[in-house]
Amino acid sequence: MNAPDVSTAPPAAADSAAALLAVRGVSVRFGGVVALDGVGFDVHAGHICGLIGPNGAGKTTLFNCISRLYPYQAGDILLEGRSLTDVPTHRIAGLGLGRTFQNLAMFQRMTVTDNVMVGAHARSSAGFVCGALRLPWVRAEERRLRERADEIMALLGLTPFAARLAGDLPFATQKRIELARALAAEPKLLMLDEPAAGLNHEELQALAALIRDIRDRLRITVLLVEHHMSLVMGLSDHIVALNFGRKIAEGPPAHIQNHPDVIEAYLGAGAHA
Repeated sequence: MNAPDVSTAPPAAADSAAALLAVRGVSVRFGGVVALDGVGFDVHAGHICGLIGPNGAGKTTLFNCISRLYPYQAGDILLEGRSLTDVPTHRIAGLGLGRTFQNLAMFQRMTVTDNVMVGAHARSSAGFVCGALRLPWVRAEERRLRERADEIMALLGLTPFAARLAGDLPFATQKRIELARALAAEPKLLMLDEPAAGLNHEELQALAALIRDIRDRLRITVLLVEHHMSLVMGLSDHIVALNFGRKIAEGPPAHIQNHPDVIEAYLGAGAHA
């Protein structure tokens, strides 16, 4: 299969032995349906880790567990060694975890800048009362957050659309707005849930370069769920394959491409070339 012309060499930070994200035997059941069955793997700092599997394999369920949208009945998830089990959803971004969604989740009638600022405010220390009083340090922090949003919009080529309503822009641009919002929160781990969905070939190539740029320039670790095998194989340092809620293989792209269980479950008929 042909991969985008993207280097997979991780930066020096990836030499650290400690996992940034550790998934430990996570199981999820919805009634009598087992969505995840003892899934475990590590994501190391500085890596791009691909999470693959056919529809219904449990990829998005796992993403929702990591970001604390779903509870899990067994196992644990640790970010920099800290268990996320009892962390409320609204505290996750502040710990350094950002994500995008399969379906666009943004404020359609807000400007691009305001959408990105929503992400930046995840790093704000100002409470409601301080914000209402407009104390001097709050104003200074607001300027810092706006500068951060401007930097992210420039990186993602969104500056020309800064004053436009997000809902009036093309689909591919809206995808970048959602990514910009996640980056504005200054995550240590960026979780991308099918970022290539709905993109054409040219846009796919641009996305591959952008994800690598985010890892290399911003020093952000990436966990990627994607059905486009060319994108996953071309970008990932490490890949985890799921099927029917279980991990069936993990390792570097060459290992996954030739793994018989993965070929049978996912890389055969119907997979993207």
